[in-house]
Amino acid sequence: METTTMYNYDYNYNYTAVLPCDPKNDNLFGARLAVLFYFMFLFSVLGNGLVLLIIYKFERLTTVTNILLLNLVVSCLLFMSSLPLQGFYLQRSEWVLGEAMCMIYGCLYYLGLYSSVLFLTLLTFDRHLAVVYSLSATRLRSRRYAVLSCLVVWVVTCLACINPLLNHSTFTHYDNKTYCDENPRAYRVPNPELLQRVTFYVQILLFLLFPLVVIVYCYVRIGITVMSSRLASKFKTMRLIFVIVLLFFLCWMPYNMVELLYSSDSSCEGQERLGYAAHVTRNLASLYFCICPLFYTFVGRKFQNYFRQMLVKRFPALKKHISVSQSRATGSTKTSLNSP
Repeated sequence: METTTMYNYDYNYNYTAVLPCDPKNDNLFGARLAVLFYFMFLFSVLGNGLVLLIIYKFERLTTVTNILLLNLVVSCLLFMSSLPLQGFYLQRSEWVLGEAMCMIYGCLYYLGLYSSVLFLTLLTFDRHLAVVYSLSATRLRSRRYAVLSCLVVWVVTCLACINPLLNHSTFTHYDNKTYCDENPRAYRVPNPELLQRVTFYVQILLFLLFPLVVIVYCYVRIGITVMSSRLASKFKTMRLIFVIVLLFFLCWMPYNMVELLYSSDSSCEGQERLGYAAHVTRNLASLYFCICPLFYTFVGRKFQNYFRQMLVKRFPALKKHISVSQSRATGSTKTSLNSP
């Protein structure tokens, strides 16, 4: 995935090549779009907060899927917490919040982004085990397996974040403005540009191509199994995870494609055009973390019933208009959150 949050603002990736370029036009465009970040943050807090509330009230985290979903929601909230800071940064066109807040901003962004990708991949792999190897995977898919898997994801995420976070700091650029980003002067190596490029492509491989291959493979196997056995109930249980994963890659693939092109085009005209595209695709990518909770609500039937039960309890007058299945809402906690 992309390693520089303000990639086209401080121009620190190809430092010498982009100095003559004037970023005024696409910076102004990005500052106007940055207003959307505040609305995305508020909507995400409400949506993901609702997911956490329902998990807390109705689930005891006794299933693998629920544990993985909980970690995915935490990842989304981490990333979305960086958006108000990013929006303020874009609108001011410089960093005025100090070194400590710059480090916090970098931690929220990278940890949330990278961990969400891995948890989506892990959710898909777990669904693959549950459907394709439903009998033999029963013992493997235990609570210990879920906790250990989540721990591995967080460890891998933290290791992947070491390089960008160590070099993520405030610095003054040639225009005498203070920026918060990966500082090219912080690299204590003979060729910092080469290190940045290697890091960038390694993260593209680890957090984009590898998850994509795993997810496509798992869903092909799942599709073959479901169609051959005509397991309608299992097909319904797959809708939530499938929609979330598909949505993620539809939102994030354009952004990563723009970043790949950006790193290979050093001309000012090309970078200006890609700068506009980067602002649009960055907002599209962030939108994923906003609308993801909607799919928890409208795709997962058990989740829908929990939500209706909360509404009826809070507003009794709605009982005439909203049907609630008490047996389903108060059933065994061994049923996963997205089960039909």
